[in-house]
Amino acid sequence: MKALVMSQKIEGMIYFIRGQKVMLDHDLAVLYDVPTKVLIQAVKRNIKRFPSDCVFQLNKVELQNWRSQIVTSNPFTKMGLRRCPYAFTEQGVAMLSGILNSDRAITVNIQIMRTFTKLRALISTHKDLQRKIEEMEKKYDHQFKIVFDAIRQIIAPPEPKRKKIGFM
Repeated sequence: MKALVMSQKIEGMIYFIRGQKVMLDHDLAVLYDVPTKVLIQAVKRNIKRFPSDCVFQLNKVELQNWRSQIVTSNPFTKMGLRRCPYAFTEQGVAMLSGILNSDRAITVNIQIMRTFTKLRALISTHKDLQRKIEEMEKKYDHQFKIVFDAIRQIIAPPEPKRKKIGFM
């Protein structure tokens, strides 16, 4: 039960930035139960382990986009951030296990890797299902077009619903 809750918590901390699934330094620090500053210092001391495809720092535009994803009520606050956060890809998180040697870091790292694997399997299953539907659509005539369109709408990721802001 605890692993399920942890997995769901981790899933909520995975963002899609620069076409990659990443976790931000602050979220990792919370999971590892270390200050963000300590986590970043450890990374900088072992920078050779972290090439640019494993860890990168968000730029100001990406930071604004991330903030808009989590919907802040006051755009002028920096949400406690003095600098743009670092984003760790799955490989970057794996490299963290080599520099953070506490028991908690090892346990959390295993759970994070399992969550990334689970997400990858879900995406793979989704693609397989979509491919099978396309094959079936080619096989059958256009009478079933409505059925296939309905199935596609069901498996498509939902579009975010946004309220219109301002006077109407």
